[in-house]
Formats: sequence, C-alpha cells, structure tokens
Amino acid sequence: MVGRLVFDFFVFPGLFFTLGVGILASWVVRKVSALVQWRVGPPLLQPAYDIAKLFGKENIIPRGSTEWGFLIVPLLGPIGLLLASIILVKANYLATAFIGDIIVVLYLLILPALAVVLGGMSSGNPLSSLGANRELRLIAAYELPLLLAVTTAIVKTGGGLSLATFSSQWVAASFSGTFAFIASLLCIQAELGFIPFDIPEAETEIMGGPLIEYSGPLLGLFKISHLMALLVLPLFLITVFLGGFGTGWEALWGAIKYVLVLVVIILIKNTNPRLRSDQALKFFWYGAAPLALIALVMAVVGNLIGIAWL
Repeated sequence: MVGRLVFDFFVFPGLFFTLGVGILASWVVRKVSALVQWRVGPPLLQPAYDIAKLFGKENIIPRGSTEWGFLIVPLLGPIGLLLASIILVKANYLATAFIGDIIVVLYLLILPALAVVLGGMSSGNPLSSLGANRELRLIAAYELPLLLAVTTAIVKTGGGLSLATFSSQWVAASFSGTFAFIASLLCIQAELGFIPFDIPEAETEIMGGPLIEYSGPLLGLFKISHLMALLVLPLFLITVFLGGFGTGWEALWGAIKYVLVLVVIILIKNTNPRLRSDQALKFFWYGAAPLALIALVMAVVGNLIGIAWL
C-alpha cells in the first residue's frame, strides 16, 4: 500500500509524469512561438536546463520581506497542481473518482495564482506588490466565467460531481457545451499567464511583477508550477468538456485532444497583444461571463425540455 502511494505520488500520475509532460509542453509552446516569429527556437530539453540552472543558484531574500511567507508560498503551486494531476489522471485512466472531486480540483487550480499573489505581497518590493495586485484582479475577472462554464458542464451531465462522469461524455458536443468550453478556454489562457493575459508579469512594464525578487530554487519552484500547469489545465478542459481519455486507443485520442487544445492556446498567445488590467476585467465580465451564463441557461432549458443538443 505504501509503495503504491509513493509510486502514485512521485512517478505516475504524480511528480515525474506531470513535470515531464509539462517540460515537453513548454518546449512545444516555445518552439511553435519561435517558428511563428521566424526563429529557430530552443532545444527539446531547454525547459529542464532552465530549471536545473535555477536550482544551482543561491536564494536571495530581500530586505523588508516577510521571510517565512517569502520562502513557503512557492510550494503552494506545485503541491496544488500535483494533487490536481493525480485526481484528473486517475479519474480518466482508472475511472477512480469520488463525489465532489471536480470541486476539489477547482480549489486546487487556484493555488498557483494565490501563490503568485502572496509571493509578490511578501517580497516588500513595490513592483512586486503592483504585480500581485494585478494578479488578484485577474483572478477576480476569470473565476466567475470559469465557474459558470463548469456549472454548465455539471448541468449537462445530470448534476454529476464526479470527474469520472465527465470523462465519459462529450459536453462540448452541444451548443451550450461549446459556449462553455470557449469561455473556460479563455479563462485557462489567463490562468497560464499567457498573452493577452500576462498582465501581472509584464516584463516591459514592471520587470516581472510579483516574481521580481525571487531567484534560485524559489524562482525554480514557480517555474515548475508553470510547467505542471501546462499539463493540468488543458487536461482539466479535456476531462470536463471533451470526454477525457482512457486506455489503449482512447489514450492516444486523449493525447491528440491535449495537443489540439495546447495548439489553440499557443495560437491565442502569438496572435494577440497584451491587454490592460481594466481591459481584461471587462473582457471576462462583459464577454466571457455572459457567454458562460448563456451556456448555463441553454443547458438548463435543454434539460427541462429534453433537447440534448441544446
């Protein structure tokens, strides 16, 4: 039993698997972005080299920082994403799930963003605080449409709160499911911190924002969190809206769906300018949130009158 738990936590579907796929996904993001910009791009293992280099450097704790908070919060993101990855993969691959696991995953997915906020606030740097404030506003912007979109999926599956229920149905095969998927995809783009929603980082404006004072292994933990998010967040979309994946040929089909979602995210990243904080807020509250709300109303009406495609 203990050996199985250790294997699940560290090997599959745990740390090594999540981080390994995240490294590969990060290389794909950087390589495709480079090709779009007529550059060669990095070698395959460049993301791993970057992490290893950071872990070989010294941690520098700035004066005026909240020391314990500054040191501890970088762990929140990797821990939350690791647990979310285990839950998602087991729900798909082994159909092992529990009632309410989708709610647990939603809570876990917000931990990386909260870690960025707390890290920026605890560093004692005005630019870090500004970046943390931007991150907090972004969370307030995209969480509402994301929750509405997930609620739509719950309605479409008959009120199911288990991820195993979602992984066996194509919620996006209906009009309401498609609208909810589009809204949630935009929210995932913001959670990943990709353009046009890289407002908290904004190197050309606030030089890295919340993470400006981080260095060495502590910065490496934030980078690891981002690598893991490149697997976990698209996997969450695939599980909830696109029928998930299973074993055998279904696992291959699931990998294709993951690549397609990742490619869409990369294309959005490379074809849009950065939005201002107020523009992002309006985009999610006046654009994505109404779209998700329309999807929710359509799903409820479709269930009431028995029209599955609605």
